[in-house]
Order: sequence, then structure tokens, then C-alpha cells
Amino acid sequence: MKKLVLILGLVVAVLGLSYVNPNYVSPVVTVVKSCAPAVVKIEVVREETVSYFDPFTDQFFRKFFGDVPFQNYKRKVVGIGSGFIFDKSGYILTNEHVVHEAKQITVTMLDGSKYSAKYIGGDEELDIAVIKIDPKGKKLPVLEMGDSDKLEIGEWAIAIGNPLGFQHTVTVGVISALHRKIPKPDNSGYYTNLIQTDAAINPGNSGGPLLNIHGQVVGINTAIINPSEAVNIGFAIPINTAKRFIDSLIKTGKAEKAFLGVRVVTVTEDHVKALGLKVNSGALVTEVIKGSPADKSGIKVGDVIIRVNNQKVSNAAELVAIIHSYTPNDVVRVLVDRKGRKISLNVKLGKYEGESQEQVARTFMGITVDNIQPGDREQYSIPSNVKGVIVRKVASSAFGIQPGDVIERIVVNGKEYRISNVKDWNSVIKRIKKGDYIALYIVRQGGQLITAFPYMGG
Repeated sequence: MKKLVLILGLVVAVLGLSYVNPNYVSPVVTVVKSCAPAVVKIEVVREETVSYFDPFTDQFFRKFFGDVPFQNYKRKVVGIGSGFIFDKSGYILTNEHVVHEAKQITVTMLDGSKYSAKYIGGDEELDIAVIKIDPKGKKLPVLEMGDSDKLEIGEWAIAIGNPLGFQHTVTVGVISALHRKIPKPDNSGYYTNLIQTDAAINPGNSGGPLLNIHGQVVGINTAIINPSEAVNIGFAIPINTAKRFIDSLIKTGKAEKAFLGVRVVTVTEDHVKALGLKVNSGALVTEVIKGSPADKSGIKVGDVIIRVNNQKVSNAAELVAIIHSYTPNDVVRVLVDRKGRKISLNVKLGKYEGESQEQVARTFMGITVDNIQPGDREQYSIPSNVKGVIVRKVASSAFGIQPGDVIERIVVNGKEYRISNVKDWNSVIKRIKKGDYIALYIVRQGGQLITAFPYMGG
């Protein structure tokens, strides 16, 4: 009898535990039910050029044995990412690195339906892109965009995406920090003003939404810290940054970015000692472009830019990235240190002029060039007295040449040609023949490099 009473007591206790918070529904469940249908899986197919030889081995082989026996070949590479529908007509927001140079984009919805997507526009520096599907009369679910400027550390953060291909995975955490800056994986610049969260973000989450507890998108999941270095540290682009550029991406395919009008270098210990600076970090202004927003606002050579709005500026690359996260006509507050005196200046930003449409340049050895624009001098810190053509794109075998390099001279079989613009470039390039020996004089971050190679045609 005692045993029976004991057993009944245990049963009652267990049953009692099962009824804790019987009517409680987690707000996260509500958010996921409402938002998950608008989150999509993005599968891309792109082509990648692969060489059997690295450039140096390739040059050696050609010099002593003629043409290499194996040529470069192209292979298909499949990638997976995430995105979310923000407009009922089928527009989807994601990361540029998810869909960059994709030959084929396939979107899969939560219900399993698949759509072929079209690339509308994007920007590598900002790492945002817009793609579009044709709903064919179907009513599509959409996500509401929130206000990332109102985020507070400690509030709930919900990430939905496709980590490692596991479709519609949900992770939960909090907003861990705001205004974070991290270098990009390819060292091409910085992500700035990022949202940090401990909601788990893994490869495949890129492009998916970071949601608040109200189901509004506050960020685009973008980057993670190497798992061998840290865990539960992920980053998202603030949705307010993306909102600034959506219209121009849809209308023109490009992001209309802002322009300050300065050439800057990162403050070093040598600058501090030689110039008597009162700060040991920031972006030192070495040139102010005449008539630019910086010029009109009163920024001077010798000023050290240490903050733009609420974002600290530690180096030159950060300043460029921060300015480019704004659009033309935005007004920002720039804090400078001028010989120890802190001065706050309101600057109405201008329009960044990148690629020109004046004349199409010939592509040579996988190198695509353009005329230098004022925005290029700001972004790559090119002095006003440097003439030439700026490298926009390079193939993988372009002998160490990088985007942002300025080619100012070309030497062909010992004869030197000065290059001031695309017209000069085209004039020289069209005369180069197979077997000619070429040397390019390059300016990079104020230093000069020379690269030489035989031209084997193509």
C-alpha cells in the first residue's frame, strides 16, 4: 500500500511539472511563424577560372618551353546563402558576396516552391544586393523593416537562414554590441557600423534577416568570427544602411554612395612625433579636393578625422568605408582634431563618382582599367599629381596587380609610354603583339611597383 501511494505521488508530481505555464507561448515562436515564410534559401552557380600553374610557374614554362601544355579552364562552383523578400512584387535583399557574378540563381521558399531569380544590382564594398523573382500571380510573404538606429544592447535578436544548407534554421540571442568594425576576409577594406549578436550565425546564414522580438528586420546577417578563435560572435549590416541604397540598386543596379573629398593616410607613431599630433589614431588629411564637401565645410590639411557621427575612425580605410555607407546629400557630423583642438563640422556629402562612362577601356591580360575619378583619389589615397589609369578589376593571373592600383607607364620591348587616361591606354594596348615583353609601372598607396611579363596573346 505504501508503495502504491508513493508511486501515485510521483505520478502526480510529474504531471504537475508538465503544467507549468500551460498557456505560455514564446514570442520567438510567434516571430518565426510570422516571418519564416518570407525568408528564402539562395543557391547560386558561378564559374571560376582555374589555372594548372600559378603565374610565376606559368611565365617560367613559357620562357623555356613555349606555350604551356595545359590552359586555364573554367569550373562550376555552387554556393548557398540566404535572403528575405521585402516587396510583394518579388524583390529580395541579400549579401552581394552570396550572389556575386552568379550565372544562375535559384530561390527556394519555406513551402518548397522554387523560383529562378534575376540579379538586379549590388555593391561589393557595402556587401548588399537585390535579386528578384517573378511570383506569377502568387501573393508573396514579405518582411517589415525596422529601425536599426533604435537598437539597444541586450534586446532579443532572432536569426533565420540556411546555415550549412540546413534550410530555415532559427537561432536566438541578444544584441551584443553596436558600431563594430571588422576587416573583410579578403582584406579589401572594412565592414563598419556592424551589429554584433550572439545568435549563432554560420556559413549559409549570409544574407538572411536578423529580427527583433517584433518580427522586424534590423540587420542582414553577414560575417562570423573564425570558430577556432571565438564562438557566438556574429555580425549583421544594419538595415538602415541597406535601406539607403535599395532604391538606387533597383533603379540603376548600383549603390549611389557619398563623397567627402579628402585624401587621407592612417596616423602612425611617426606622424605623431614629426607633426606634433595630439592623437595617436585616426585619418590624417593630406589633401582636400577643391570644391568638395570637405573643402566647403572647412576641413583642412593636417586635420585628423577621429569620428563621423557616432562612429569612431581609427584609420584611413575605416573613414572611406564609413563615408561610403551614406548617400549623397546626407549630412554627417565630422569630428576632427586640429592641433589638439576638437572641432565638430557638419558636412553635406556629395556624390561618389566611381567608374566613368567616357570611354571603354580595352581589357589586357585580365586587367580592366578606367579613368581616375575624384572618389578614387579619396578611396585609394591617390595624390592629385599622380596621372594614369586606375585598375577596376583583375583576373586571378594578373601578376599581383590589385583593384585601385594606378598604371602610369607602360614599357614595351624597352620603349616607354606615359599613360594619362583611357585613350592613352587603348592606344598602347592595341599595338602590343604576341611575344612582346611588357613592364607596367604601378602606383599603390603612394609607393611604386614594377611588374614585367611576356605577352603570349589572348
